[in-house]
Amino acid sequence: MRLVSLLILAALTAPAPAAEPAANGVRKQAPASSVPAPPPPPENYNPPAAPELPDAGQPEPEVTITTKGTEIHEEYRLNGRLYMIKVIPKKGKPYYLIDQEGSGQFRRSDFESRISIPTWVIKRF
Repeated sequence: MRLVSLLILAALTAPAPAAEPAANGVRKQAPASSVPAPPPPPENYNPPAAPELPDAGQPEPEVTITTKGTEIHEEYRLNGRLYMIKVIPKKGKPYYLIDQEGSGQFRRSDFESRISIPTWVIKRF
């Protein structure tokens, strides 16, 4: 491991060859146009402005995280109205309680299909 580290360090600190030897012993220099220009010094560097994201007109939901017993509840509110609760139990998969009609009645939703297709074998031929 130490030998590998020394070899890497030696390769990184060794000066790079400036020119390639030719067949007749004369060295050829790389054309100046193929060498990229160095970056501007830090005191003259002006980073480009960050692009502004378009406002979709949709307010972001307020998220309140509370702990009830061993469960963590994340309450999502939009314009002050509670519309979804994410319940994260200590053991098991998280699930969601969603108020779909806005009536205050929450129904459990796992965002997965509850249809399970039977896969048992009835008869083999």
